[in-house]
Amino acid sequence: MTTAKTTLNIKIDKSVKDRAAQLLESMGLDHTTAIDMYYRQIITERRLPFQPSVTQTYGNQLLDLIKCKGIPNITLPADENGCAYIDKEKYPTLYDWAMNG
Repeated sequence: MTTAKTTLNIKIDKSVKDRAAQLLESMGLDHTTAIDMYYRQIITERRLPFQPSVTQTYGNQLLDLIKCKGIPNITLPADENGCAYIDKEKYPTLYDWAMNG
């Protein structure tokens, strides 16, 4: 007994496809087999086989890094263009972090 087959057309970034193809090939798999396995796993687990998460914005990543460094939450003065500037004498730790990371 043969199972009916269907075609799945998707659009994906070329670099993602190419990188995945290299990894799949090293595992002895092709795209069709890998996607079939993925769908079967979704059916088996009745959910995605991984836990999606929200990607943080660049600004939130910077805030988290600042918090990890123990830099105090302060309001910096800004110039007429809205660019903040740091007083090296008043906030030496923050100035050093801003200049050197």
